[in-house]
Amino acid sequence: MRSPSPPGRRSSRSRALASLACLAALTACGPAQQAALPGSPGPTRSSATARDTPGRNVPTSTAEVDVRRDGIEPAIVTGVRYAGHRTYDRVVIDLDGEIPGYNVRWVDEFVEDGSGRPIDIRGGAYLLVTLFPSQAHDEDGTPTWEGGPIYHAKLRNLADVVRTGDFEGRVGIGLVLDRRAAFQIQEQGAPSRLIVDVAH
Repeated sequence: MRSPSPPGRRSSRSRALASLACLAALTACGPAQQAALPGSPGPTRSSATARDTPGRNVPTSTAEVDVRRDGIEPAIVTGVRYAGHRTYDRVVIDLDGEIPGYNVRWVDEFVEDGSGRPIDIRGGAYLLVTLFPSQAHDEDGTPTWEGGPIYHAKLRNLADVVRTGDFEGRVGIGLVLDRRAAFQIQEQGAPSRLIVDVAH
């Protein structure tokens, strides 16, 4: 008959077994995959905080964001992509060059940069992203962000993306939303891109 283990040894063994069980559970839970909707761009791979995991990457602020970067060459906007995720819609602004300054704020309507004419687009809320110094054309004046100026996203909250202008070193990108919701901004490099996540 086996003699019982001393109390100290039994508690140590129990703690070790519990630790191993926790480690196995954590190892089994790899990062969740981000699935893009058909016809939209693939997901942007980024840091762990940007993974589409329950309880993570849920935008929580509606406050204006203003980032200034002086003394850099204008970034070139080469395209804007969008995709739906579990708790948010994502807009990725692809850039050639350093990430410029930017302002993200709510507006009552979108207007054309330069002329100030209202853009005929309807939605429940309007979030304007302005990049500076930046441009969406090359040295010959050829657009580097093709198509538009209205791109139909048709996601859960993001209805449309609008190029509001490319004027005097500023590029305007409007997000037409079904409703006003929290958003967050991420900067990613190699290649440079600015990411805007808007909650559903």
